[in-house]
Amino acid sequence: MALGAIEWVVIILIILLLFGAKKIPELARGIGQGINEFRKASSEIRKEIEKGAEDVKEVPRKKDDATLQ
Repeated sequence: MALGAIEWVVIILIILLLFGAKKIPELARGIGQGINEFRKASSEIRKEIEKGAEDVKEVPRKKDDATLQ
């Protein structure tokens, strides 16, 4: 369900009434910083998972390992 132009105008007007014109740039800046922090955290998590997978591949397994029996 996509929003049309009229719905967007109403939403923007409500936001302007609630927060005022001076607060909107601060809110947008805060949202942008939050998105950047989320991207950094997800990137770090992805790197840690990839590093863990590489570490598992590097560990040599013994042929007489009890788990293979």
